[in-house]
Amino acid sequence: MRVLVTGATGYIGGRLVARLVEAGHDVRVLVRRAERLRDVPWAASVDVVEGDLLDRAAVDRAMEDVEVVYYLVHSMGGRGDFEASELAIARNVAASAREHGVGRIVYLGGLHPEGVALSRHLRSRMQVGEILLESGVPTIVLQAGVIIGSGSTSFEMIRHLTEVLPYMPAPRWVRSFIQPIAVRDVLHYLLRAAEVAPEVNRAFDIGGPDVFRYGQLMNGYAVEAGLPQRPIAALPVLTPWLAGQWVNLVTPIPRRLAVPIIESLQFDCVMRDHDIDAVIPPPPEGLLPYRRAVRLALEREREGEVETSWRNAEVEGAPSDPLPSDPDWAGHTVYVDERERRSSAPPSALWRVIEGVGGENGWYSFPLAWALRGWVDKLTGGVGLRRGRRDPDTLHVGDAVDFWRVEAIDRGRFLRLRAEMRVPGRAWLELSADAASDGGSDYRQRAVFFPKGLAGRLYWWAILPFHGVIFSGMANRITAEAEADAEASVDPTADATVGPTARPSRTTPEEVVTKR
Repeated sequence: MRVLVTGATGYIGGRLVARLVEAGHDVRVLVRRAERLRDVPWAASVDVVEGDLLDRAAVDRAMEDVEVVYYLVHSMGGRGDFEASELAIARNVAASAREHGVGRIVYLGGLHPEGVALSRHLRSRMQVGEILLESGVPTIVLQAGVIIGSGSTSFEMIRHLTEVLPYMPAPRWVRSFIQPIAVRDVLHYLLRAAEVAPEVNRAFDIGGPDVFRYGQLMNGYAVEAGLPQRPIAALPVLTPWLAGQWVNLVTPIPRRLAVPIIESLQFDCVMRDHDIDAVIPPPPEGLLPYRRAVRLALEREREGEVETSWRNAEVEGAPSDPLPSDPDWAGHTVYVDERERRSSAPPSALWRVIEGVGGENGWYSFPLAWALRGWVDKLTGGVGLRRGRRDPDTLHVGDAVDFWRVEAIDRGRFLRLRAEMRVPGRAWLELSADAASDGGSDYRQRAVFFPKGLAGRLYWWAILPFHGVIFSGMANRITAEAEADAEASVDPTADATVGPTARPSRTTPEEVVTKR
């Protein structure tokens, strides 16, 4: 079966594509930048069409000879008139699918109650479903609530709220009834939806076997994580917006994601019927209970087997254009900070440190300054520094690293990170390791900033005094860490825990700093 998946770089889409390929389907994906798929395991097994869903020509190219379309896109972090954009995309897909004779559309929407004023995001998802159902193409809309799985936004929010707060003053939505569903079961319904008879054209609620209050979800997580259950006090004064700020501050979930999630929790989100069972039976082993789903998610994280994560979703509003080549800078205002170091460590040892930056390893200089910058970003609605990274050792194109994203990687030699923090301009950080003639390595570090207007220029000059400490210290400590690691690998009696703060670099390389 020829299948088109939109949203293949997202949390659900990335997992679904892998299972469609495994099931033997001929899979095509439509993505804005094909480069983001370079390192995913299934990249060589799919047909990639590059384009935007708002571009009808791109959608038409992707629809050629397609039998089933999976619609898995939604602007969780949308700002401004995102609803109009969502509806325009849905109409584009619906019209193109109809004209190309597609046999089935499968859309993953949101579980919602009837007869209440929905949040903007739930309302948008419902309206998208209605457009697809009226497209003339047989459509199944699967409406799911809280999805539980390693790396899902809902799971991460439950986990961090529970782990951070021993006592939880919470909004009254902790009393709302929720019907969570395991990501494994969501994928089961999505896969089987492609096989449903063509006369079926309707929306179905899907959910797991348990119905809890949201506060019970948090304490269910506490039991599985080996934590004491938390006393919860429901406060009537916290609006969804205020609650979003609270979640933004105490969890890694940025405000742009926290607010729409919380808005969707204002009312009970429980399946109204189980009509789905007559069309797509549950898995043979049954639907996963909530606590079992939590247990599996924790096991996957401990084993480092997180397939996809909310962290790697594109940040709406963040610059997505790649860094222009140096000759393209001509005639533009560009600020650059460059550092070079000679290290006695071989390039392989230096690269291991470079590829391990961020997350638990930190940024090798002035941690307080990095932490403060992360909190400032959080307070202004950015992703903050606590987003971390999916894998502690290995990076791929498109991976999130705290408030950066991997834009380019030449494994063993070069890493480019694009800034996704709130900043008046566009910023990149490049780190590279090259072999030196003496058997050691040359470390190069370059920060590039394209300011936006006067605010961007003032921002650069305001932080310029800190660069000498932060960027210089970063270069020194990365090379020192590489040398310590190289020595430890040669001398098994060496203390491998000795880091850059205890073992400074033995070389005193020349430093090159250029600012334009």
